[in-house]
Amino acid sequence: QVQLAESGGGLVQAGGSLRLSCAAPGRTFSTYARGWFRQAPGKERELVAVISWTGGTTYYADSAKGRFTISRDIAKNTVYLQMNDLKPEDTAVYYCAATSRGVTSRLSSQYDYWGQGTQVTVSS
Repeated sequence: QVQLAESGGGLVQAGGSLRLSCAAPGRTFSTYARGWFRQAPGKERELVAVISWTGGTTYYADSAKGRFTISRDIAKNTVYLQMNDLKPEDTAVYYCAATSRGVTSRLSSQYDYWGQGTQVTVSS
């Protein structure tokens, strides 16, 4: 059973925008913090942004600050990542994840549920 499902990835030129969505058709994650990670070829998976279960607290990696916005629609059980001013170095597979350990969770090992990932490719 799919727990988390990402969508919205694709190919975009540098400076463009994409909006990723993460639905949770398998279960309700209403009390879980939700995060977005990404993994580029040959690199470790890294945290991009996290949002608390209420939506009131967010955290961004330095690489995402000022360009990306994480949000959640509790009624739809969906989390979004709006990505603006994309750069070639943003190219990666983006994963959404859920954790019961709270919005301060920064490590992938702290997340309990994962989506299958969606490819984002930014051309120069």
